[in-house]
Amino acid sequence: MTGLTHFDQLGQAHMVDVAAKPATHRIAVARGRIQMLPATLALIQSGSAKKGDVLGVARIAGIQAAKKTSELIPLCHPLALTRVALEFSLSPADSAAPNVECSATVETVGPTGVEMEALTAVNVALLTIYDMCKAVDRGMTITDVQVLEKHGGKSGSFVADVSASP
Repeated sequence: MTGLTHFDQLGQAHMVDVAAKPATHRIAVARGRIQMLPATLALIQSGSAKKGDVLGVARIAGIQAAKKTSELIPLCHPLALTRVALEFSLSPADSAAPNVECSATVETVGPTGVEMEALTAVNVALLTIYDMCKAVDRGMTITDVQVLEKHGGKSGSFVADVSASP
């Protein structure tokens, strides 16, 4: 692993210059989950949450968040994203840890990667689920947010070892 790229020789934060880097097809996949009470999961599954279609709103929020990552994370480059897709999977209703898992796939053709956009999409989608369901379950917990894989660019591919993940 090389040094931290967001600091110059004097240790001051700066935006990395990517002007000389070639544009390549870049993909990142991130995931996370939100744990909740069984009754909260049942509300989401049935579509009867008071604020409406929880997963539909969370999907749009995640897509919007990916597109606005550079406005939220100070040293991220604004990117022309070519794809943002979010998927949700719900644990079985009788699960020991009821949860909704969110995964985001983000793509671009450019000089820098999209890991931050994928992570931002997942986090905001999960926060949206919390917001829409907090009236019935303030104890929800967002957990296990991570980059699962990234492809493209000089550093090549990365695939997380998820064998130890829950």
